[in-house]
Amino acid sequence: MTHDVKVPDIGDFKNVPVIEILVKPGDVIKADDTLITLESDKATLDVPAPRGGTVAAIKVNVGDKVSEGTVIVTMADEAGAQAAPATTAGAAAATAPAAPAPPPICVASRGLHRRAPPRPAARAPASRRLRR
Repeated sequence: MTHDVKVPDIGDFKNVPVIEILVKPGDVIKADDTLITLESDKATLDVPAPRGGTVAAIKVNVGDKVSEGTVIVTMADEAGAQAAPATTAGAAAATAPAAPAPPPICVASRGLHRRAPPRPAARAPASRRLRR
């Protein structure tokens, strides 16, 4: 199921330009992830996603002017977005052969000993330092 994401209440501003689009179609996003950035006379405003899901379509471009209630993104519900990657990942794991584990390496037998770097000396409290 899809739903439209609209510009929320941005105060008394009308025709605010879109200066940045931070998502693209196919992106899976969580609730409160930033979708677009708007720039008014006084501030830069990030428009967050009201809920999680997959971005189906972007309805605005950089430079477009939007107001409260303008549709900016169409999203598919989060339940469908989470189910699709889980099934494709499971199918890929089932068809891919397991890689053999590399044999253990004995570092001592190859002469690859390393000494730990010296630790810096701890300083004594100021009351115990020697005066010159």
